[in-house]
Amino acid sequence: MNENARAAVIIPNWNGREDLPGCLDSLRGQSVPVDVVVVENGSTDGSLEMLRASYPEVTVLVQPINLGFAGGVNVGLRYAMHRGHPFVALLNNDAVAAPTWMEELLAEMERDDSVGMVASFFVTMDGERIDSTGECYSSWGLPFPRGRGEARSDAYAELVDVFGASGGSTLYRSGMLREVGLFDEDFFAYFEDVDLSWRAQLRGWRVRLAPRAVAYHRIGATSERIPGFTTYQTLKNLPWVLIKDVPRGLLPTVAPRLALAYALTFWRAVLGGQAGVAVKGAAVAASKTPKKLRQRRAIQRSRRIDDAAVRSLLTWDLPPGSTNLRRLRAFLGSS
Repeated sequence: MNENARAAVIIPNWNGREDLPGCLDSLRGQSVPVDVVVVENGSTDGSLEMLRASYPEVTVLVQPINLGFAGGVNVGLRYAMHRGHPFVALLNNDAVAAPTWMEELLAEMERDDSVGMVASFFVTMDGERIDSTGECYSSWGLPFPRGRGEARSDAYAELVDVFGASGGSTLYRSGMLREVGLFDEDFFAYFEDVDLSWRAQLRGWRVRLAPRAVAYHRIGATSERIPGFTTYQTLKNLPWVLIKDVPRGLLPTVAPRLALAYALTFWRAVLGGQAGVAVKGAAVAASKTPKKLRQRRAIQRSRRIDDAAVRSLLTWDLPPGSTNLRRLRAFLGSS
């Protein structure tokens, strides 16, 4: 443990040997000290051996199986928080942090005690396009990365509050995590960061974008290795965010829209030859609905913001690029 480090950086890794060196080298070059923790999620590609041989300063937490993103980072978060770090960051193993990444995140976090998360300016590896400048949640129940796919520009380079923060490159306040809880491990991967953002917002914590905290991302480097992974996780996890987090007053608006979007996503998966993973995702989502309803009761009881504040968090349109949903909405005459 680096006693001079105010923050730890948690990196979940599953068979990311090719990507890890770039990520870890970028953390070696940070302008402020950081503790680096890699959660080794049962890799079989020599990641562990490479870490031990080339990065002796890195703490490696070896897991016997792949716990997924949510389970893996929770191991790292508990480790870092137990050791007294007031701030803990997450960084994907396929990401590279600019030299002042952590310095900028800390500066924004320490500016205001009401800020629980600080999102990075996350761009593609070539630096040309945006991956995420925070997360949005649509009134259609669909989360999406703010600015994804757009050309990198000053339009997103402002210090602003955002709905949520991507788990791929974000700094968290440990006190907030102790209050609202860690990631929901049932999610495994995809939208677990949206769920956490909802829980934090409902408790009155703010999420800020630090536009000068730049990190570069090779999008999909892990999930692309598993056929059907994204389809399964999407159909499993999307309903849980609604069930757990969306307040009762918004359900008449959001739930029917999400049902329509969900049906379209399911049907497209079937037509694309992924019927098996689509059915499995929907079945698992349904099987854990009673558990999510129990979690909902606790989350909504602890809510500290009013309906107007909740409504202001949402994006009142479909996510960019939702071509088929836009056509269907127009056909049905839905708003």
